[in-house]
Amino acid sequence: MAFVPLALPSSPRRHPEQPPILTLIVQAQDKFLDTELAQITPDADTGKRPADKLIKVWRGDGAEQWVYVHVEVQNERDSELAERMLIYHYRLYDRYRAPVVSIAVLGDDRPGWRPDRHDLALWGCERTLHYPVIKLLDYRAETQALEESANPFAVMVLAHLATRQTRRNPGAHRRRKMELVRSLYEKGFERADILSLFRFIDWLLSLPAELAESFRQALSAYEASMSKPYITSIERSGFERGLQQDEARGEARGEARGIRKGEVALLQRQLQRRFGSLPEWVAQRLASATPAQLERWGEQLLDATTLEAVFEDA
Repeated sequence: MAFVPLALPSSPRRHPEQPPILTLIVQAQDKFLDTELAQITPDADTGKRPADKLIKVWRGDGAEQWVYVHVEVQNERDSELAERMLIYHYRLYDRYRAPVVSIAVLGDDRPGWRPDRHDLALWGCERTLHYPVIKLLDYRAETQALEESANPFAVMVLAHLATRQTRRNPGAHRRRKMELVRSLYEKGFERADILSLFRFIDWLLSLPAELAESFRQALSAYEASMSKPYITSIERSGFERGLQQDEARGEARGEARGIRKGEVALLQRQLQRRFGSLPEWVAQRLASATPAQLERWGEQLLDATTLEAVFEDA
């Protein structure tokens, strides 16, 4: 069983009861529940929330208990953030009936904007959600610790800070981008991690055409001096073009398969919770179902009194 640590140094201004930033462990590869998160977020189908994540994790204190962690990423000030955190937190709890931790990651430039709670109170009836806030701006004072860290998330925070700090200085933008890419090798990351982080840095710190060519030449010269050049010229041009058409189609097919797999798994869990152990014919129907069938069966599950009624044809 593979475990992937998600951790960074503690936020300089974190609450004393808040654990270090994203000190979580994700078990295996199928515990990111973004498909299920999309089902409780009314604006998910608009494409406005691509960075939000729902993760199912084990507690790190030795207790054998699943915890659902909802990470909300916000790069600009939003007056509705705190209310949205409360709504999504309750919807997740209502769906899973298990502990839910909501975390807000703020990437804006306003030091004083730190919405960390939402209160509802009327006539003695109160509901409050107080959630941890990770302000990426705070890490400007922790640059050295991030530079020394071998954690991939430290590189991502550095890239975010570099984008904010050098956006009005193209030359500094290019120099910082090169420094970050070099650090991927110097920190000893594996090839797959280097390529993933390179794609993130290349997208975040985009350059105008003349500086992009200068960056390509500098990177080629640096890689020529390395014993294990990972980011080949073909891969670099592929990233800069947004990937070749066939690769894009392959990713689209893979994403569609992933979404369908999540929908099948969700419906199967709902059926088990409603009707108990499922017979083999149900697994066969789910395995061969079309997206339209899965949607129809999910709707029929709401009113069906028997397992057979869920799968009845209209």
